[in-house]
This record gives sequence, structure tokens and C-alpha cells, in this order.
Amino acid sequence: MLRFWLLFLAAAAAFPQTNELPAREVLSYNVEWRLISAGKAKIAWQQDRGAAEIDLHVESIGLVSKLFRVEDQYRARYGAGLCAESSELTSHEGSRERETRITYDGAAHKASYLERDRLKNTVLLQHELEIPACVHDVIGGLYFMRTLNLEPGQSTTMPVTDGKRFAMAKVDAQQREDIKTPEGVFHAIRYEAWLFNNVIFRRPAHLNIWLTDDRRKLPVQIRVRMQFTIGTITLLLEKHE
Repeated sequence: MLRFWLLFLAAAAAFPQTNELPAREVLSYNVEWRLISAGKAKIAWQQDRGAAEIDLHVESIGLVSKLFRVEDQYRARYGAGLCAESSELTSHEGSRERETRITYDGAAHKASYLERDRLKNTVLLQHELEIPACVHDVIGGLYFMRTLNLEPGQSTTMPVTDGKRFAMAKVDAQQREDIKTPEGVFHAIRYEAWLFNNVIFRRPAHLNIWLTDDRRKLPVQIRVRMQFTIGTITLLLEKHE
């Protein structure tokens, strides 16, 4: 066990945090699925004196909303180093309404997961997971990536969990590309985060993230490429406040 934590600390120190995140920020995205506008996503970030909070709201629109309504609200809180402390997800997807709460106890190396059916008022899943002293949820991992300076050809790993599974997830910096958004064209670096294919999520897929090639490291585009039967989901930055 001691060997595991030493390896973790070595990996975390491989690429020191060199970019500072803003005190407050709101990122608004258009969600595209199969070349049609399928939804909207908004991420609100704020931090003060080492503590931080993220609010994420996702909702379907148009034809997609008529076929399968989605309205998810996610909130996560972090301590120093963007170490996750708690998260809450309220989801309305199709006919399902669920609530998921996760608390992270770094001192005890435990994450406690509770998922409830809001309509039936029943517990669907409850368990504990062993974690390192510092771990990121998926959204927190995105913000942690923004603090790093990974050049194309470089890789790192970070401790990530969804409350049910834990992994030292690999992140590859791949190449520089220009991304056109409603806010203009951004020079960006494309990264691949290895969270799918039985790492954190069982579903086979590829996750790419484009961060601006400057100190802001704005996530201007996020893309999940799944099997052909499901297709590709792309989040494109519409507005940055």
C-alpha cells in the first residue's frame, strides 16, 4: 500500500501546476449530436482561499428533447489542489429521475457513494471505494488539466473517480489545432483523456479535449466519439465570461 501512494505522489509531481485558474468563470457550450444541435451545457466555476466549487447544468433542446429529455444539475466542491470533497448530481433523463451523492474522505482514503431513485424514493446503489488522499472527479480533472503545461508528445496520469471506480487515468497531449467557435478561432492543443474503455466508464469511446494554447487553457471543444450506433457528441464553446 505504501508503495502505491509513493508512486501516486511521483506521478502527481511529474508536471507541476503552473497555470492559475480564475477566481470566477462561466463557460457556455452548444452540445451537438449527429450534426444537430442537441443541448446546452453551462459550467460555473469559482474559488476562494483554496476552496473551489463547480456547478454544471446540462439540458437537451429541440427534437432531441422531445425524443429523450435530459436535464442534469451537478455540483462539486474541492479543497486545495482540486482534491474532491463532495459532489451531488440530480438527473432527469427520459423517464428516470435520480440523485447521486458522493463524499470523499481523503484522510480515511474512502469515497462514499449513494444513488437514489427520486420517483420511487429507493436506494439504487450504496457502497464505499478506496481512493488516494487526493482524487479528482471527472469535471475537476478537466480543471486540473488546465493547470498543467503538457506539450504535444507528453503524457501524465491523474487520480480520477466517478465514485464507483477509481483509476490513474492517462492524459496524452497530441497536437496543435485551430478550433473555430462563435467567439472566434482559437489556437489549441488537442488532448486525449483515457476514461472510457473500462478505465472509469465501461463504454468503448474516445474522449478528446481542446485547450487553448495559452495560460488560460480554455476548454474550447470537448468531444466523445462512441460506437457508430451511438455517434459522436461534441461540446463547442459558445461564450466565455
